[in-house]
Amino acid sequence: MGSSNRVPITSSELANLWMTYQEKTMMLRVLEHFLEHSDNEETQMLHSYYNGATKTVEKIKSILQQEGAVIPLGFTESDVNKGVPKLYDTLYDIMYLHLMTKVEMSLFALFTGMSYRKDIEDFFIGLTAESQSINSKSTQFLLEKGVLVRPPYVSMPKQVNFVQDKHYMDGIQWFSETRSLNTVEVSLIHHAIETNLVGMQLMIGFAQVAANKEVQNYLVKGMKLSKKVEVDLGEFLRQSYIEPPATHAGKATASKTAPFSDKLMMYNTGLLASFGLGSNALGGGFSLRSDLPAKMALLTKDIFTFAQDGGKIMIKNGWMEEPPQIEDRNQLTK
Repeated sequence: MGSSNRVPITSSELANLWMTYQEKTMMLRVLEHFLEHSDNEETQMLHSYYNGATKTVEKIKSILQQEGAVIPLGFTESDVNKGVPKLYDTLYDIMYLHLMTKVEMSLFALFTGMSYRKDIEDFFIGLTAESQSINSKSTQFLLEKGVLVRPPYVSMPKQVNFVQDKHYMDGIQWFSETRSLNTVEVSLIHHAIETNLVGMQLMIGFAQVAANKEVQNYLVKGMKLSKKVEVDLGEFLRQSYIEPPATHAGKATASKTAPFSDKLMMYNTGLLASFGLGSNALGGGFSLRSDLPAKMALLTKDIFTFAQDGGKIMIKNGWMEEPPQIEDRNQLTK
């Protein structure tokens, strides 16, 4: 049997390379704006990511060329405007990087499990490790700056317990009062709120500078949806006398000059909506309190509708690049 390099890439490998190319070229454009305005402390981390993303894009180009596949358009220099005022205050660049590497860790770990050719598998293993490294550095940086709020501390368990109360999964305990959240539920809620805080600021900035009125209205909806997620899930923490995470840093500036194309801002918003759908599904699946999955299901429906509406706007404006298509064999029977 020949080497793995002589085996054609599969449909899933082609799809995942294509999606990675879209995401990484978008990230390069966003970081080009951030690097124009970054402080010395932040520049090294941004450059580290930028250099890695540049190599990733070139590697994907090389693989696709070897396979005889067209190189996607992705996001180019036409999607970023140089020399414009910064759209976000100090530290938002690292907050954004922290959020997006969370998205990448999930994506690339999934793509690794969907890879069958050894070099493609190794490629995504490397990308997963790279995203984990940047995410770890950004986490420690933001903690040192007092921007990230750690999840609440709890008393360490001293013995193993099994659920005895038949109402445990109903969320009811002790004379019909709602039982306190367990640590699994707290961790999932904290994660959802933390990511939505960063996403909400992203939507605020995007909405300020969008050129297309329909896009602007859509981004305002995204801002309000992020706020709804934060408020609705935060209430579960407050019921257990836990203060939801909040941050003082990384707000949108008053700039009305767009550093990015509407196409890029819509794609980034759609990517985060997809991440939100996955996170909510995980949160609902691992919660043992019936009221929490019910709330997450309602939020998931809102996020799904929001994502669909965004796709329609992108198609309407000719911004949605079509993924590689499988041959339509139905045409052969006509």
